[in-house]
Amino acid sequence: MSDTKLHLVFGGRIDNPQTLEFTDLENLDIVGMFPDYASAEEAWRGAAQRTVDDAEMKYVVVHLHKLLQPDS
Repeated sequence: MSDTKLHLVFGGRIDNPQTLEFTDLENLDIVGMFPDYASAEEAWRGAAQRTVDDAEMKYVVVHLHKLLQPDS
């Protein structure tokens, strides 16, 4: 089995920056899938920096490996 731990980076519009309730699911910005946290974090930082002046945009890193293999 590979040591790859998939991560998804995406973002979108939110009403409240304290939550993860995206308001426009049809227009989410899917940044990409990454094989490790370090590369996902780098992509997240780039996307978040591009929208730093837009308080209604939020980007997140999702640990897909935790969803695919919750016991590992």
